Amino acid sequence: MPKWGYSITNIDPYTMVKASGREVSVSHKAAREVCKTIKGMKLEMAKEFLQQVILKRRSVPFRRHKKKVGHRRDLQGFYAGRYPVKAAREILKVLENAESNAEYMGLDTESLYVIHASAYPGVKRRKFIPRAFGRSSPYFDTLCHIELVLGQKG
Repeated sequence: MPKWGYSITNIDPYTMVKASGREVSVSHKAAREVCKTIKGMKLEMAKEFLQQVILKRRSVPFRRHKKKVGHRRDLQGFYAGRYPVKAAREILKVLENAESNAEYMGLDTESLYVIHASAYPGVKRRKFIPRAFGRSSPYFDTLCHIELVLGQKG
């Protein structure tokens, strides 16, 4: 079994729950922006926001990785935004996993907030693109680690 930890410390095991997605095949830049947006939201609001992003009805503000990113009308305070559907879908899976962990522990899911949300690059895997005349060119695909912690604000 691999040994890995969380990037957050001081987690109270009785009032907080955590979940993670390891080596997920999504863009770590898009996942970072989605995690930055849902951090601090209530659980139901975060799930609704991610479902709206998947349906391309609400955009995610891109704060750091925003070169050549178009403007979005629904953003206030930020000009650049996108609809990272794949990243939102994977983060929604991890969020639902954390919610089921909270139900298992007996926590009230109505009063949970996203206390910690982070995404960072994982391992790189080597892939190949077929080219003309039977050749191929290598390229590297970077996987992503996603971490979520839910708890009560206080």
